[in-house]
Amino acid sequence: MKIICIGRNYADHARELKNDIPAEPVIFMKPDSALITGNRPFFLPEFTQDLHYETELVVRIHKLGRHIEERFAHKYYGDITVGIDFTARDLQQKLKTQGLPWELAKAFDGSAVLGEWVPLAGLDIQDLHFHLDKNGKTVQQGHTADMLFNVNQIISFVSRYFTLKIGDLIYTGTPAGVGKVDIGDQLNGFLGDKELFRCEVK
Repeated sequence: MKIICIGRNYADHARELKNDIPAEPVIFMKPDSALITGNRPFFLPEFTQDLHYETELVVRIHKLGRHIEERFAHKYYGDITVGIDFTARDLQQKLKTQGLPWELAKAFDGSAVLGEWVPLAGLDIQDLHFHLDKNGKTVQQGHTADMLFNVNQIISFVSRYFTLKIGDLIYTGTPAGVGKVDIGDQLNGFLGDKELFRCEVK
């Protein structure tokens, strides 16, 4: 099972981090040891002083595919949820400055919170609202219509390079509003009004 993540997929988020708007999807990956499921807590790692939440819509692949045409991409997923791509922002900036990959800042154990799965049937994947509450206050809101690259475009692009297998996850990028977490914070992720995860930072 692969965890495929899309960076800079919302223009407002790219601008808030002073990044260029990408011409094609920015791809990075996480190992399965990054996953936090079942509302388990997140333990703040010792190697960062600036750990950020990044709330995202997540898609689960349910059909084997490679070189998938965009017009057929909708046949390859059926369940969605909301998750967090935790990022050690200070470490990421150091790696970027040195021209090095991001994995140490993005793919560490526990860096991928995953919520409860919701069937996509009857929903328009490019017209979904999601948000994150931190300690009871909404800190991040997203609408999938604002993606630079929609889900079907992402699947088509990714499948040129990697065979997509049943159970693979795609974290589709985060909107603006990312921010720091500290020990004791409570994070709750929502799709519309439905809570899909809660995660305490320890």
